[in-house]
Amino acid sequence: MAIKRYAADADNTITNAYKENLRTRGTGSNMGQADVSEVFSIFARASTSSAELSRVLTKFDIASIISDRSANVIPASGGVSFYLRLYNAETSKTVPRNFTIVAQAISRSWTEGDGLDLENYKDTGVSNWISASDGVAWTTEGGDYHASPEFTQQFNTGLEDVEIDITTLVEQWIDGTKDNYGIGLRLTSSQEASSSANPDGAETSYYTKRLFARGTQYFFKKPVIEARWNSSVQDDRGDFYMSSSLAPASDNINTLYLYNYVRGQLTNIPAVGTGEVYVDLYQTLGGTALTQELETPATGGWVSTGIYSCSVCLTGTYTTLRDVWYSGSTQYFTGTISPQSFAASSYSTGNSRYITKIKNLKNKYFSDEEARFNVYVRSKNWSPTIYTVASGEVENTIIPSASYRVYRVLDGLNVIPHGTGSDLHTLLSYDVSGNYFNLDMSLLEPGYEYGVKLSFYDSQRQSWIEQDQKFLFRVEDYEY
Repeated sequence: MAIKRYAADADNTITNAYKENLRTRGTGSNMGQADVSEVFSIFARASTSSAELSRVLTKFDIASIISDRSANVIPASGGVSFYLRLYNAETSKTVPRNFTIVAQAISRSWTEGDGLDLENYKDTGVSNWISASDGVAWTTEGGDYHASPEFTQQFNTGLEDVEIDITTLVEQWIDGTKDNYGIGLRLTSSQEASSSANPDGAETSYYTKRLFARGTQYFFKKPVIEARWNSSVQDDRGDFYMSSSLAPASDNINTLYLYNYVRGQLTNIPAVGTGEVYVDLYQTLGGTALTQELETPATGGWVSTGIYSCSVCLTGTYTTLRDVWYSGSTQYFTGTISPQSFAASSYSTGNSRYITKIKNLKNKYFSDEEARFNVYVRSKNWSPTIYTVASGEVENTIIPSASYRVYRVLDGLNVIPHGTGSDLHTLLSYDVSGNYFNLDMSLLEPGYEYGVKLSFYDSQRQSWIEQDQKFLFRVEDYEY
């Protein structure tokens, strides 16, 4: 699992727009319980120089992020990215194009309020355009914001979702260098309407960008901070290659893992903890005789609770290797490796289509579980040998670069898109048994059927190729 979502715990739309009579402004209006929020700018509606603005305030439960980091649920700073996610709300109103939304940290505490009326601004209360909370005015009407960091997102059609990397700000909230009062969304100063307070503003209107608020009934449309990180384990025990001049340096390095399970739970080795462990490689020379193949032991380290890894590079030709993990005079584990060798070919062996199967797929999962999906892969052009037919063994191909996505079957909604960008948060892991990935079912709305699709990276095409097979399951609430 490399995705975690943290829901908003307060939001509001604040505005100085005119009410329907075009004489009285709605500066005292509150929309804290509305199911949508909106950002807009209107120029010259009430008069030839009138300016009307709307901004969005949203606050998130950063305490949950801090708690998850302390519990090693999410990585330390530098190992995870945080994205602000707000979702486009379709509307019968006009939608502006070619505009930019600015996101800035709010610098003052504010009250969400109980208002609902987003049309006529009849619900008054705080927060609003003038006041942050009861009896406390904003220093500047329209909200108080930190100048830095400032984030922006360009909207071309106006129908895009808000998806902004706000990692810098979230880390400041976590380490306490900024108080968490949430984040504000507005148009750029050059696109907000021209006024005496903003003389260089726009003399055109941008009306209106609507977003779903936290009160929406739609599970996948609620505002969230989405934590993304690459949690994939790339264990080369089943895909170990000897060093070769045919391969770049990075492909000559093999990473091996040790998994320490105690009564079914991953547990740190007491004498090692989060420190170093050492690995020697031995070759079997008939019977039980072993010769050491590394001049000095490989130094391994702690990855996460109960998991340790090391990286090795080895030349030569071997049939079988033994990896021995130890610290001091205590050996913890001895494994078996069947090395392979790189070889050039006289013909192209490119293949981007495979037969895939999730071997342990269930019909139903509960929303409070984290499920592991074990993936079997073989080439579509695979031809069994006499040995595989006789032994019943079927080749399982390890795909080093594989990704998954999850969609809702009812309407095809992509609820977890492929994360094949810089964060690689949907990358599959692999070990000696093949590829696999974990999925936190709490990310999915119970009561629906979902599908999984796999995508493999094709280095010849330099693109990701989605495979044909789909894997279906339902998510239900645990009711007992």
